[in-house]
Amino acid sequence: MFYTTAQNDHGLPHDPFKALIVPRPIGWISTQSPRGELNLAPYSYFNAVSDQPKLVMFSSQGPKDSATFAEESGAFAASFVSANLTEQMNMTSVSAPRGTNEFELAGLTPVPCELVPAMRVKEAYASIECRVTQIVRPQTLSKPTNTIIVFGEVVGIHIDEAILTNGMIDIAKAQPVARMGYMDFTVVRDVFQMFRPRWPLAERG
Repeated sequence: MFYTTAQNDHGLPHDPFKALIVPRPIGWISTQSPRGELNLAPYSYFNAVSDQPKLVMFSSQGPKDSATFAEESGAFAASFVSANLTEQMNMTSVSAPRGTNEFELAGLTPVPCELVPAMRVKEAYASIECRVTQIVRPQTLSKPTNTIIVFGEVVGIHIDEAILTNGMIDIAKAQPVARMGYMDFTVVRDVFQMFRPRWPLAERG
């Protein structure tokens, strides 16, 4: 099948776009306003952008608390969701009134970051502290969008040593949760290695 996104005439019960770009890592974004208000929300439009320097981004549909507080404070933290925290993560996705403390709502423990004015999720297997480097309101070819993309440079990293095996992060222990399409999620448990080939390529027998 083929369809144009201008008409979005796919003929399916639900738009398949987000179900194709999977799995998407979940950034559990926590921010704090200059007034001391805390916010915690999961974002599946989240990813690493660069390793040198370490840059990440999350994308918000409109000026929600996460993007607003990050812009005001110049900082945010991103914690990572493991299989045992799926219910708490889902609770923090609720469309609560502005100023609601989702840490309290989901029964999570906020812990002050070391380097930035934000809280992180104590129960998470890892968290990164970020300083905002850029906020982008992207241009489109069609209708206007209210999307806000927040970029941050990672300045600190917290890792629970319980997920390490021989000094390396063991995904089977961490069991990160990722977003699929529709209302589907997945847990990463199976891992395989594949090494990049070297040039010149060996002849195939």
